[in-house]
Amino acid sequence: MRDQQTDPSAPKVSPVEAIKAASDHLRGQIAAELTDGSDSFGKDSVQVLKHHGAYQQDDRDVRGGGTRVSGGRSGKAYSYMVRTRIPGGKLSAAQLLGELELCDEVGNSTLRITTRQGLQLHGIVKRNLKRTIRRINEVQLSTLAACGDVERNIMCCPAPHDADPVHAEMQALADVLSKHLSPRTTAYHELWLSDPDTGSTHRVGGDAGRGTTEPIYGPTYLPRKFKTAIGLPGDNCVDLYTNDLGFMAICEHYRIIGYNVLVGGGMGVTPSAKKTFPALAQRLGFVPPERVVELAVAVLKIHRDFGNRADRKVARLKYVVADWGVQRFKAKVEEYYGGPLAPPHPDDVCGLDDHHGWHAQADNRWYYGLNIENGRLADTPRANLKSALREILTRFRPGVRLTAQQSLLLTDLAAADQAAMEAVLGRHGVRLSDQISNARRWSMACPALPTCGLAITESERVLPGLIDALEIELAKLGLADETFTLRMTGCPNGCTRPYTADIGLVGKTVGKYTIFLGGRMLGDRLNFVYQDLVPEQEVIPTLVPVLAYFRRDRQGGETLGDFCARQGAPQLQAWSRRYLEQGPDRS
Repeated sequence: MRDQQTDPSAPKVSPVEAIKAASDHLRGQIAAELTDGSDSFGKDSVQVLKHHGAYQQDDRDVRGGGTRVSGGRSGKAYSYMVRTRIPGGKLSAAQLLGELELCDEVGNSTLRITTRQGLQLHGIVKRNLKRTIRRINEVQLSTLAACGDVERNIMCCPAPHDADPVHAEMQALADVLSKHLSPRTTAYHELWLSDPDTGSTHRVGGDAGRGTTEPIYGPTYLPRKFKTAIGLPGDNCVDLYTNDLGFMAICEHYRIIGYNVLVGGGMGVTPSAKKTFPALAQRLGFVPPERVVELAVAVLKIHRDFGNRADRKVARLKYVVADWGVQRFKAKVEEYYGGPLAPPHPDDVCGLDDHHGWHAQADNRWYYGLNIENGRLADTPRANLKSALREILTRFRPGVRLTAQQSLLLTDLAAADQAAMEAVLGRHGVRLSDQISNARRWSMACPALPTCGLAITESERVLPGLIDALEIELAKLGLADETFTLRMTGCPNGCTRPYTADIGLVGKTVGKYTIFLGGRMLGDRLNFVYQDLVPEQEVIPTLVPVLAYFRRDRQGGETLGDFCARQGAPQLQAWSRRYLEQGPDRS
């Protein structure tokens, strides 16, 4: 990369681009700063560190409260979130047990399932960072490329339908794509897995030994993160349309004949920048199974070559697609791909499944989908979920699958073990999936405060209480069995994909939210702003008139999102004003 200070003709780039260019393939100054006695990294290393799967954070509950951490650069209580990349959310009982052990040994005693089928440890202090990443690799997992300007964790429908080759083929594709699109730098293994005494490297869990060049990414990697998902028309549990790149499996007679290719989805928004927006992916074409990897590389390279490297606010692939239009983008894909793309197959998303409850596998084996509220594995006064899972994983040794709704599938269980496993959950106060309300079952919240540096206001810590209040109102209206998605974030970056939900709650300023309505469970429609700057305590009262209107005037089996989309914001707002002014009987 040419230096703009010495070469005025060099293209302008953001500071992060300059940091990546100078990092020597993601090495930077991390090695030196790991042992410098401070509890934090410098700003350049913070950016490089993300590519290794770690975010530097500080506890905002104590920020400015007079707590000073020894050796800190600014008096903040620094710690690290460490994310494990798990293609398709598939791991073993031993691997999940290993992460649960780490959350107690070096973390904040909780483990979190992400909305992209990964795992996050929170509260890791700097002196334990290398130990943590090394231990994760020792159970054959990796944090490499779980964050940063690279291909992130590749999502895939996790359901273990053993008698259905379609799911097995999709899950195998997730593994192949993940390996092929992983960064090739050896920096990860040098930094985290080398023996401090001998210098030898333990190569487990991630790619290694392939040199320091990046044949796909180049020295500055991508302009921004890149997200890929693999799913089905009849089960869009991975929210295909919210990804930079989506592969929709098209099947005939339980055989995948190819994939519809979707490009340009993305949820992140910067409210102060009107040039930013959430976007649904667009249907690009159809690719045979044997050429999916080539197609993925072509799209990723277009992002690499044409994504905006000067302004990170508009650097995602969705802005290239929006600026060019889908036809021009398709022509460039065909150029990089080396041939024409067939038109998309007419099949499109038509259903989804959260895979909760008991489901049959082959050979009299079963899997159980367990609701995990907001993905947080913890022991709390309400339930000892973490302890229950430890007992189940140790006693029954099931397979484990993580879902895109932050829940957990326990697989390969014997029919004789069903009652015993349910008894373990009950003894620890963990409710079964059929004991969870639909409102809670289909809700998600991001971590937000106190650790996320981007959070404006609360999300995970307040959503359970909001759901408690919502359940009461739904019961009063006779809508307790209604199914709809509710997704909450503490900022507009959209980590829980709120902009396609029936109800989206997005943090706008401290203690206040923008309420979005009119998306739908299928995940193929954006919602719209219904009310802005709604105080937390007014969120449920603001939704009650909408729910009452829905109960009164819905058509047939119309969903909440479809009803709101049909009515539109002005009509919903007008009806709600009358409801609040005149009362429910006269509105």
